[in-house]
Amino acid sequence: MESDKIIIVEGLTDKRKVEKVINDNVTIVCTNGTLGIGRFEELLDTYCLDEKEVFILVDEDKSGLKLRKQLARELPHADHIYVSSEYREVATTPIHVLASALLSKNFQVHPIFLMPNL
Repeated sequence: MESDKIIIVEGLTDKRKVEKVINDNVTIVCTNGTLGIGRFEELLDTYCLDEKEVFILVDEDKSGLKLRKQLARELPHADHIYVSSEYREVATTPIHVLASALLSKNFQVHPIFLMPNL
């Protein structure tokens, strides 16, 4: 079943971590770090990004911030999910922190991941 929710992440490791935590009908799209105009147009068409509820979840490092800025410009309707700059990367964010961030944007998460020290 196709989802009306899209989460855009940078890499496959980020995608796998989000897939593990989330218990919701959502499509997770990887940009693989960089996003040229051609690749963005491909994602826009393939996933109908202008017609979906889009969330941006990228690393809090130089390349992630650049990508967030680009996506915010191209998808002004997108909502942003942030990880703390303390962790810098989605992949290194503690799973309970990531689960809480997703929950704060009304995603269903597996309750077990809301507990610290997993």
